Amino acid sequence: MRRTLPSDRAAIIMPVDHGLIFDRIEGLETPSAPFAAWADHGVTGFMMTPGQVKQTERFFAQNPHLSRVLAIDTYYDYREMDGKGSHGLITTVAEAVRMGVDAVKMLFPWNISNAERVAMCTRVGQVVAECDRWDIPLVLEPVLIGAPRSEEVIIEEEKVARIAYDLGAHIIKIAFPGEERTKRLADELDVPLVIAGGPLAGEPADTIEAVAGTIRAGARGIIVGRNIWQRDRVVAEKTLAEITSLTKGVSFND
Repeated sequence: MRRTLPSDRAAIIMPVDHGLIFDRIEGLETPSAPFAAWADHGVTGFMMTPGQVKQTERFFAQNPHLSRVLAIDTYYDYREMDGKGSHGLITTVAEAVRMGVDAVKMLFPWNISNAERVAMCTRVGQVVAECDRWDIPLVLEPVLIGAPRSEEVIIEEEKVARIAYDLGAHIIKIAFPGEERTKRLADELDVPLVIAGGPLAGEPADTIEAVAGTIRAGARGIIVGRNIWQRDRVVAEKTLAEITSLTKGVSFND
């Protein structure tokens, strides 16, 4: 767990696993490129696909301070809010351990049919049991697929975060619901929260302020990708430097 969420700062985990659901995406045309490009800019780790893990073994062996979170599932179609998508695992926890990653990550979509909700909870429960067996944390991401960031959606995702807790998630990844709600979730659930930055949106100052609120609320880290690597490089580096400064201003008593 400490590899993924250090005690002496808040984590910055850069997700670059978007190819699983978005195919070829701007800023991530070469899937192996982001690691060397951003490793020296304050990030503590990356969220990756199995293909990326295999292709970058030498790089991470040379940079052992960086953590790796492996996406072990996928969902189609992520961009549609019709409840008709399909979710499944693409690898196993045992394979993740063999690959030497530090954590595994799953989506936890909830605007799906009741039958698929039961199947989803069954899959998550099985993965949690395997994670406990192998002593590797699961990052679980409650999300309403394709939904706008309305008040109703934010409230619903809070409820699903509670279900993620009850299923045994070791780390919960959730879209930023605001500082007050983040603090309440962190206090009530007492499970490490990491806050997702989401798609490229707004000015860099908006991203920085959201990160500041996240840290004030007690979250253990941030997941920030497109709001960095889809920006102009100079702007992106400056934004990430300010975020890094914020994350180094806290510590945790583990």
